[in-house]
Amino acid sequence: MTERDMENRITIEPGKRSGQPCIRGLRITVWDVLGWKAAGMSEEQILIDYPELELADFAAIYDYAARVGQRVAL
Repeated sequence: MTERDMENRITIEPGKRSGQPCIRGLRITVWDVLGWKAAGMSEEQILIDYPELELADFAAIYDYAARVGQRVAL
């Protein structure tokens, strides 16, 4: 998957989930998925509960979160 492909998987739309980063225009945010992972769900469990997600979405989610975390200013 190219960097451009990963960027296309994360969308930000004003008015959708208060402008939070969502996966491919769905109403599922990056933060929703990271919260489920932090709660102990596996990628497979998340895909079962949310079949509209794709396995390739996880790489984009992790990449996005890593990039946002690097931009923190003190």
